[in-house]
Amino acid sequence: MKTNFLNGLKVGKMKSGILVKGIFIACLAIGSLILAGFSPAPETPRRIDVSVKKFAYAPAEITLKKGEPVVLVLTTEDVTHGLKFKELNLSTKFEKGKPSKLAFTPDKVGDFVGHCSVFCGSGHGSMTLTLHVTE
Repeated sequence: MKTNFLNGLKVGKMKSGILVKGIFIACLAIGSLILAGFSPAPETPRRIDVSVKKFAYAPAEITLKKGEPVVLVLTTEDVTHGLKFKELNLSTKFEKGKPSKLAFTPDKVGDFVGHCSVFCGSGHGSMTLTLHVTE
């Protein structure tokens, strides 16, 4: 075998040494990812458009999964409305022509009823949106 004039090592030994170092570095990289709790990229929130008018939300019922990120995009074409879910600690207000985004990740299973939080007329008290959160 030939010798390397810089350090006197045999070329064959040098090539195998580089291979061993490469394998070692790859193992370190994989191990650090595992130890760091490598996880996939976060989910893109599920977008749900909700149309609002006196005295209704459409859709009036929405089924979600616990732990699934969601964004409700609420729009109204008549007057200012709001939406409040006391049990989920969620609230938003939106005006005519100005959509409102309500982003959240449900962390409880159950049925949750949201109410319009801005007085909008005689049918205001019956204006509800129900979220069904399942496992």
